[in-house]
Amino acid sequence: MAGITIVFDFDKTIIDVDSDNWVVDELGATDLFNELLPTMPWNSLMDRMMNELHAQGKTIEDVKEVLRRVPIHPRIVPTIKTLHALGCDLRILSDANLFFIETIVDHLGIKDCFSEINTNPSYVDEEGKLRISPFVDFQSSPHGCTLCPPNMCKSMIIDRIQTTLAKEGRQRIIYLGDGIGDFCPSLKLRDEDFMMPRKDFPVWGLICENRALLRAEIHEWIDGEDMEKIVMKLIEKIKIQDSVQLLPVDFKIEAMPIALPQSVKVQQ
Repeated sequence: MAGITIVFDFDKTIIDVDSDNWVVDELGATDLFNELLPTMPWNSLMDRMMNELHAQGKTIEDVKEVLRRVPIHPRIVPTIKTLHALGCDLRILSDANLFFIETIVDHLGIKDCFSEINTNPSYVDEEGKLRISPFVDFQSSPHGCTLCPPNMCKSMIIDRIQTTLAKEGRQRIIYLGDGIGDFCPSLKLRDEDFMMPRKDFPVWGLICENRALLRAEIHEWIDGEDMEKIVMKLIEKIKIQDSVQLLPVDFKIEAMPIALPQSVKVQQ
């Protein structure tokens, strides 16, 4: 539906797992990952893990094969296709990486449903090794947000999306997420927007503790089936609200004298 932008987190929102953990676990590198985790930021660690896995003989095709069997609720893909068919502007905003996300959404047949994917850059180098970079170069240009990891503050992207949408006219945003990193952008949403935190996940807990800080209307969801029902109800609600606001408002109802028949006695 024109006028509605839906922003999805990716890990544990579109798919049911964290894509980083999924690849590391499925390729047998969990122990090394846990050993290195206290020593560096998560995003930097994933770049290091891709180097380690490459050194162990794991190929890009091995990584793709793992990504193609990532768990996902059966109602997610049909929901995304329906929303796209309705004319909603769908976008991904994720702290995963571009290679992982594009591999998965391409395999699921929904890549063309999204107008943009905002995430950490990644590419395959000349040695056939996946390199992962931070969305924000926190060494030279830190984003300064104390709520978010050093490599990405999702509010930066939401600010940019809101600025772009404002130039195109009145727009509504529905934001879906699960993680701590989804709390900061939820604070940027406006009164007419909607925040859909996944129930019993970190962002839901933060919102419950700080509900007064959010301006957007909040609708929690549990799984893919629940997500589908709620987001479709919100779209219908927006349609009704927008239809009411489009009604003409430049008419007046004048008080007109009423001539009563002489046979009617007015009670005093």
